[in-house]
Amino acid sequence: MRICRFDGDRFGLVEGNDVRDVTSAFASLSQQSYPFPRTDQMIANLATLRPAIEAAARNAPVLALDSLKLLSPIANPGKIVAAPVNYKKHLDEARGDAEIHHQNQVGEIQRVGLFLKATSSVVGCGEGVAMRHMDRRNDHEIELAVVIGETADRVSHDDALNYVAGYCIGLDMTIRGPEERSLRKSVDTFTVLGPYFVTADEIGDPAGLDLELTVDGEKRQLANTRDLILDVKTLISWASSFYTLHPGDVILTGTPEGVGPVLPGNTIRATIARIGTMEVAVRQLPPR
Repeated sequence: MRICRFDGDRFGLVEGNDVRDVTSAFASLSQQSYPFPRTDQMIANLATLRPAIEAAARNAPVLALDSLKLLSPIANPGKIVAAPVNYKKHLDEARGDAEIHHQNQVGEIQRVGLFLKATSSVVGCGEGVAMRHMDRRNDHEIELAVVIGETADRVSHDDALNYVAGYCIGLDMTIRGPEERSLRKSVDTFTVLGPYFVTADEIGDPAGLDLELTVDGEKRQLANTRDLILDVKTLISWASSFYTLHPGDVILTGTPEGVGPVLPGNTIRATIARIGTMEVAVRQLPPR
């Protein structure tokens, strides 16, 4: 199943290039009161939503996917967990490029650990990336985004995929500089998730997925998830040993070599096999 969120918080079932508007199937999620749950309610209730979505789709209006403004399919992730330098060639690239490392020691992921991004940085591909520090280099980073589906506390490596609801394409945008990653990567619009959410049964084993990113047609990044230093299972197990993962939490699994700068007016095109492709426009944030 492929679920998108679009135009004013409507929901769609994606079928090829078509979208069936199944917003009515989500009506049961609106009955919440303060304090609100710390989980994404679509993901937390996915098992019960599926039959309602399938029923709504039978007579739903059909829309063209490319006519919609796609929002982040995960509306309320509790946290964004990110894996730095999780491809060997990107580790070498980061160590060798002063514009990337800025005199910071770039260590192996096993030593430096994971980091968190602000959830306020999350947008969908239809909202685009807004740059606000034009005096700094702003880079693209394509990543497989793993969406947690079950509460995960100190889970084993072998059992880890049982806690996955599905996957998206992720863009982990970053401002280069000497500051900590969480600051430079938590800028508004700097976590792009999309184009839609793909349930785990559509993907199977997340190892062996091709990734490709282009900027205005120029190929920048090309890799495969089999090249991850720490695979998806290891990342889930490791993260859950430090903090409980909740439904809707997102793990960004790391970017391969080929990261590079973008400028206002550029269009980023990101593709991951068995998920899809999303196009993201880059703009400059207007002055206050």
